[in-house]
Amino acid sequence: MRVEIVSRKFITPSSSTPPQLRSCEISALDQLLPPVYVGLTYFYPADENIQGAKHSERGKQLEESLSKILTLYYPVAGRYDEEKLLIDCNDKGVEYLEAEVSGRLSQILNGELQPEQLNQFLPYPVASPTSPLVAVQVSTFECGGLAVGLRISHKICDAATLTSFVNGWATTSRVGIDEVPRPSFALPSLFQTRETTQILKATPVKNGARVVTRTFVFSRPAVANLQVIARTRDDDLEGGKGQPSRVQVVTAIVWRALIKVAKLKHGYLRPSALIHGVEMRKRSALPIPPNCFGNMLRVSMARFAADESKMGLPDLVIPVRQAIRDAVSDCQNAISYDDLLLGAAGSFSEWNVEASKSEIDVYTFTSWCGFPIYEVDFGWGKPAWVSSPHKPVPVVNLLDTKDGGVEVWMTAEEKDMILFQQDPEIIALTDSRLKNNV
Repeated sequence: MRVEIVSRKFITPSSSTPPQLRSCEISALDQLLPPVYVGLTYFYPADENIQGAKHSERGKQLEESLSKILTLYYPVAGRYDEEKLLIDCNDKGVEYLEAEVSGRLSQILNGELQPEQLNQFLPYPVASPTSPLVAVQVSTFECGGLAVGLRISHKICDAATLTSFVNGWATTSRVGIDEVPRPSFALPSLFQTRETTQILKATPVKNGARVVTRTFVFSRPAVANLQVIARTRDDDLEGGKGQPSRVQVVTAIVWRALIKVAKLKHGYLRPSALIHGVEMRKRSALPIPPNCFGNMLRVSMARFAADESKMGLPDLVIPVRQAIRDAVSDCQNAISYDDLLLGAAGSFSEWNVEASKSEIDVYTFTSWCGFPIYEVDFGWGKPAWVSSPHKPVPVVNLLDTKDGGVEVWMTAEEKDMILFQQDPEIIALTDSRLKNNV
């Protein structure tokens, strides 16, 4: 399958950003994040009502609605000034690529492409003072199917902001901008920037090893069964109300397999730490404006002490749950915005410290579960599938499936991936969307 870029342009806001809004500071929470790009690709089947010339009308609709939504999310059409710690809201626009695909969408939905090949459907901006903060690629298949790939700078947004922006764009396209919830840009006033260095660092690839991405799908029944198996004494004391979440139980299963991979590589059981992102917007007792734009996350850290007697699923669910509970508790008990910031900064610093220790394996997990990624309807229905990008560093990303399961997108060193795929539990519990997932 070949994807050819046929046009490249910049989409600017449909009306100029007012002079008083031309400078948008980032928050101290934004300062903690590196200038990498995060994104997703949304795949839409062909609409029988859209034929021939109507394909160009669909493209025009996407462009016009993007231009309109940029009047509400005006910072994303600007450029980031690292020296001044602000976004110059200069209306230079979002990069917009159009591509033609020599192939059919069914090839992707049937799993005929490797995850690395799916990156053809995403734009690739490189962070620089002149780089766009958002880039979009719209790819049309021979069958009339469509892929909308989007990347946005993590320096200015997290998963909550990204999904709000994309859903706002889709709503504008489908029914008009008046139905879009207005974003708030209050976080910089609550978390004012300060003299500090960037805290979060990317997980390095050891010895320049090749990394690959593979997918593992835990069906809804499989996840429900694991939740029952993973019940702990805490659950019983809480009358079952404390049953581990889908994310927690899938995280624990994947973590256990990774621990076993490390044992096979080194010949002995190794201690490890597991990092998980925690969204703070709904966890804080402090007033947080709804639909606030920017980053508002911290991380939790669970630990495994290399004890063979603690390799059971409930044994690994307990530290995952407790780490997340502790992070949530810190958010709830914060009596000031400074407390929230210090908690987030401390969690990132702890992550970096653990990652620097050669005797400990550190596994990074992120979860998009619970975010409305399958609600993105531009006017021709919801996506048939949403994919995560192949990444250059080891990371595990969890996404919802359409039917309530969990799809694991794992990037790991190639040798580690081979061992992971051979784990009997992973084989028994998961399906691969991709036929070539080897």
